[in-house]
Amino acid sequence: MATASDIAMEQARQDQNGRVPAIAVQDVHKGFGNFEVLNGVSLSVHRGETLAVLGRSGTGKSVLLRLIVGLEIPVSGSISILGQDIAGFSLDKLGDIRKKMGFLFQHAALYDSLTVGDNVAFPLVHHRGDLSRAERSDRVNRLLIEVGLDNARDKMPSDISGGMQKRAGLARALALDPEILLLDEPTAGLDPISSGEIDELVLKLQREHQMASIVVTHDLHSAKTIANRLALLDKGNVVIEGSFEDLQQSEIAFVKEFLKLS
Repeated sequence: MATASDIAMEQARQDQNGRVPAIAVQDVHKGFGNFEVLNGVSLSVHRGETLAVLGRSGTGKSVLLRLIVGLEIPVSGSISILGQDIAGFSLDKLGDIRKKMGFLFQHAALYDSLTVGDNVAFPLVHHRGDLSRAERSDRVNRLLIEVGLDNARDKMPSDISGGMQKRAGLARALALDPEILLLDEPTAGLDPISSGEIDELVLKLQREHQMASIVVTHDLHSAKTIANRLALLDKGNVVIEGSFEDLQQSEIAFVKEFLKLS
């Protein structure tokens, strides 16, 4: 059974052989006041791979995503995105890196005053001035078809279901054709059928776009469905990293407890 340190060492060897990870988090510490949220976390994700980050509330899962997109700064350690260490990046350079990342927020975070189509178009309007109105409209149509919302373009977010809002959020996250996709609780608050539909959509998008993806979730069933690897956090540390079978075979007390209660 692979441990977190075994996998980190293997990934380091692979990287030295030319496989530069799309996301590389190395020995990252992050705290707020006297409370340490992350205590030396190391994770890597390559293009075409999905890593699910699991853990109880308050273990730093969402903070990890905020660090990766540069919304938070680590106390120590490094974060490299597409081979670039983002420490000390100016806002302009961070902005350029963020254009290569799609982010699905926990509650979709659609703009209430915009239609579904305008929400999806938002990144294109602000970051793709080279596109004509017709080209932008065509891209929005293709994205909405891709996520199964081709009949919802003119609807307001309040007029569609939670699952449809997540789909719209995914379409918006894909608008700039990102190399990295970050998903924060993509199935939270959804019924089992809608959750399954989101899982299938994420798998489809991963097959077609081959992005490097990190999924933060409480949903163990979703995690084992969509992820190549799972990492379980507790008290700011990666307790174990590997396949779902690795977690099942673990003798670590916290891992057994987490699986039993999930």
